[in-house]
Amino acid sequence: MSVRRLLVSLNGARGAADGAAVPMSPEDVVESALGAVAAGAGEVLVHPRTPCGRESLSARVVGPVLEALRGAGCGVPVCVAASIAAEPDPAERLARVRSWTVLPDRAEVRFAEPGARELAEALLARGVAVDAMVPLGGEAGQEPLARFLAWPVRSHAPVRGRVPEGARARVRLAVELAAADPGLVRRMQWLPPVAVLLYGRGEAAWPVLRMAARYGRDARTGVGDVLHLPDGRPARSNAELVAAALAETAAATAAPAPSPAPGSGPRGASR
Repeated sequence: MSVRRLLVSLNGARGAADGAAVPMSPEDVVESALGAVAAGAGEVLVHPRTPCGRESLSARVVGPVLEALRGAGCGVPVCVAASIAAEPDPAERLARVRSWTVLPDRAEVRFAEPGARELAEALLARGVAVDAMVPLGGEAGQEPLARFLAWPVRSHAPVRGRVPEGARARVRLAVELAAADPGLVRRMQWLPPVAVLLYGRGEAAWPVLRMAARYGRDARTGVGDVLHLPDGRPARSNAELVAAALAETAAATAAPAPSPAPGSGPRGASR
């Protein structure tokens, strides 16, 4: 198997203090996105920012970034992070999303945050596909996953109309893993039939990416998640991380994925 699609997290929650590899201005975001796509990224995730560097969901911030990316010929689906970091108040987040005049192809919604279900439904109503972000492992607990499983709108049918090829699913489950735990992935077999993206941050980023390749899942990299290459050297750009990720996934898929353990399928899984 191999990674189905590689998403690049262009900036995440990083700031200027995290180094020159983190794009902050709209111009830097566009340049970084184009380099990452040229290196092989199939999607881009951006955290839009005001001129002073604060994350924002304002239409006056989101729209110009999306127009700049598309106008520059980015050519792949663009995902926007719609999180509490950009707007702490759930009602205001909804208002911001409903005010968008330029729409992303996808939006990341964190199911560990209040108002996630309402936000996801508002995005779907506007024709924006949703990445339902759920942390698993470590201290994350099971509550975000339980919220996702309780959400009745988990259709995996394609969005009609404007979403380009590659955005495919209306809802994708984006699972942040604290470690590369094959047991967690095997127990996900009982999940609804939605696309799944696996990723980690920091020290978990490369092991989880390799595991995603072995299981044929979507994966992600980028300075939003990790600032170093697999050999420990600081990454100079998102393009360099994407190139390294593709090399890592090619090596990882040379070995077959572990076979499911007895009882690890739907009947053996515990919710």
